[in-house]
Amino acid sequence: MAKKATEQTKDATSAFALTGRYQQIPPNPAQQVKRSTLAAGAVIVRDDPHGARQFAIIHRPHYDDWSLAKGKVDPGESIPVTAAREIREETGLAVRLGKLVGQVSYPVAGRTKIVYYFTATPTGGGFAANKEVDELVWLDKQQALERLSYDVDRQVLQKADKRLNLDDQKRLILVRHAHAFARRTWSGNDNKRPLDKKGIRQASLLPDMLELFGPTAVYSAEPDRCVHTAGPIAERLGVDVTVDRMLGDAGWLESMTKVKARFREILATEDTPVVVSQGLLMPEYIAWLSATGTLPLEEIRCKKAGAWILTFSRGQLAGADYLASPLPVK
Repeated sequence: MAKKATEQTKDATSAFALTGRYQQIPPNPAQQVKRSTLAAGAVIVRDDPHGARQFAIIHRPHYDDWSLAKGKVDPGESIPVTAAREIREETGLAVRLGKLVGQVSYPVAGRTKIVYYFTATPTGGGFAANKEVDELVWLDKQQALERLSYDVDRQVLQKADKRLNLDDQKRLILVRHAHAFARRTWSGNDNKRPLDKKGIRQASLLPDMLELFGPTAVYSAEPDRCVHTAGPIAERLGVDVTVDRMLGDAGWLESMTKVKARFREILATEDTPVVVSQGLLMPEYIAWLSATGTLPLEEIRCKKAGAWILTFSRGQLAGADYLASPLPVK
């Protein structure tokens, strides 16, 4: 099948960042290389009537190729928001994002294109041919690998398939509160220290990013800066914020055992809970999960308004995706 020259270069020159169960999106991903173009997409999966896994592969008439759904970041978007929008535009499908598979990069027209890929499952919508995509097919793994036009897409699909094979998956979305007024400028009760202008913007953008991962409940540590970060997320989901002292730094300092038990209780009763917490508890709790599970983590960043999407398999930490910021990357 003929392809345009700019597309043919992908097989020979792609660089991969798809190794490992820990992935991240830094706050400024465009700064990884000079003259970069950011994009995002997904490996879209579903089960057929017999429970067998199928993958969505699209045909683009402009390139006469078969590929995974993806597209460039628009101004004002975070990477997850781009992935969901591009999927909807190209396939007509609304999706729930899953694992961050990783990123690939390759040269295009004198720039470096950086594409972040997630797994995704349809939650609604349906395909209709459009100017970018004239056909969508659902294929099993081997059929999809044979149909895809580029080695880079084959490697992404294989990596996604491996992550999807985890048993008994549950997720916890652990968020650090947004930016607040500095302690040195606040003379009152530290628990009452509010979000500042930057933090209010961060909190307002968190729902756009986190709702794509299908959260089902929202919990918060006791300080107002945590509750006010959790509020917009809960409002978007149409749920209440459950405030719990044991989910913050005070609880961790009082009894790590009780905090761990509280998180186990939340995970046992909720499908995909969001917990807004603080900068002492989060890295310590994630480090403990890492040490006692099957996923060693060497560095645990927790920027304000950053989110960890933690995946558990059979009760142990099996995957960790760090989204450093809900702010636009362009």
